[in-house]
Formats: sequence, structure tokens, C-alpha cells
Amino acid sequence: MNQRPIIALDFPNQQKVAAFLKQFPQTEPLFVKVGMELFYQEGPAIVRWLKKLGHSVFLDLKLLDIPNTVEKAMTNLAKLGIDITNVHAAGGIEMMKAAKAGLKKGTLAGACEPLLLAVTQLTSTSETQMQQDQLISVSLAESVNHYARCSQAAGLDGVVCSALEAQSIQAATSSDFICLTPGIRPAGSEVFDQKRVVTPQQARVIGATYIVVGRPITQAENPYDMYQTIKNQWNGASL
Repeated sequence: MNQRPIIALDFPNQQKVAAFLKQFPQTEPLFVKVGMELFYQEGPAIVRWLKKLGHSVFLDLKLLDIPNTVEKAMTNLAKLGIDITNVHAAGGIEMMKAAKAGLKKGTLAGACEPLLLAVTQLTSTSETQMQQDQLISVSLAESVNHYARCSQAAGLDGVVCSALEAQSIQAATSSDFICLTPGIRPAGSEVFDQKRVVTPQQARVIGATYIVVGRPITQAENPYDMYQTIKNQWNGASL
């Protein structure tokens, strides 16, 4: 199966997104990520616009609140026709179950229910930071696997994690448990603020289910060429 890398649309507004997308063939459906910066500026309209263009959307808002609030928020988000969304696993099993219930409630008749993932530890977080800032005394790997097991127990489809953790997470849960992995950088590119990064080829070998790529594509001199390169590497063409 020819899988598409998910492009992180980390832009301040729709105008910037439109200018970026003009560099791609207009007939090619993409898989894109809408995060906090863009969603908080443009609101639900940005998702409806992207869906109308034929793109798949990962709405990356990382909800974390009391179960009732998260359930109601997910009910509204599901109505947008998104393909994937997420919560923070740190919210607990009850909150994650409520999020899943909200998505089911809000999914329109005849539409597919969005995949629901949980963020374990951000890929910008090192083990030292986690232990000092969050007062979690176990290793980063143990924390990530624990959050993954809690996510599975809550009925979620998978987690957002570093590709470096995909194998251990699937061993702790199941082989079909989704591992969506940001922090993907082609060999030789700048890692920016990410701490736990891998190349597209490494992510494929490790067993990541989806990869998210932002700045290496969005800041490339020719974004479409870079997208094709990463897509080929992700699908094994350059192995």
C-alpha cells in the first residue's frame, strides 16, 4: 500500500496554507495535520475547507480536560468529518473513554468514525525533562508504554509517539495498535526542537503506522519534490 506522509500545516492562517498547497498538484489528495496554531486562528472553517479540497485531516488539538468537557468537544469535532484526532493520555482512562464516546456520538450518519489517538510523551520531551518537570520517576520508555496500555484499555485506536518507541508500544499492546509518529527528519536535515527523531526509512523499518513531517517539507525550496522524496523513502523506494 502506498502510504502518504502526513504534512503538518504549521502555518499562522489559511492564506499561508493556500499559498503552500498551490505548490502541489491540485488533483492530488494529501493527508494534512491541522494543529493548534492554525485551528485557533481559523476555527472549524479551515477543516471544512481542507476536506472540501479532498484532503484527509488529522486534527491535532491534544485535548486534556475533565471527561464531560472532552466528550462534548469531541462530539463537535467529529461533525467536521476529520480522519484522526487526539487527546493527552495523561488525562486518564475515564477521560479517554469519554473522548471516544463523544466521537461516536458526533460522527455523521454514513461517515467513518475518526481514529482517536493519545499523546504519550511529546517528542520534544527528553527523559531528564520528564523526570524533573513531571516528577515521573520511571524511564521515558516505561512512561510511554504505560500510557499506551491505558489508551488501549480505554478503547482508543493508538497513540502519538516517537517512532523509536513503536516496537515497544506494539509489544506492550498489540501489533495493530496505531503508532502515529512525529519527529520525522530526512537524513542530514535540522532537528529543530525535536529530541527523539528518526528518518522516514527508519520509521518504516521500526514499524510506525503513520508519519508526520512538517518543516522539512513546508520550509523546503521545492515542497512537492521534498514531499515525493519523503513519500518514496517512507514507502521503501529508497531502501
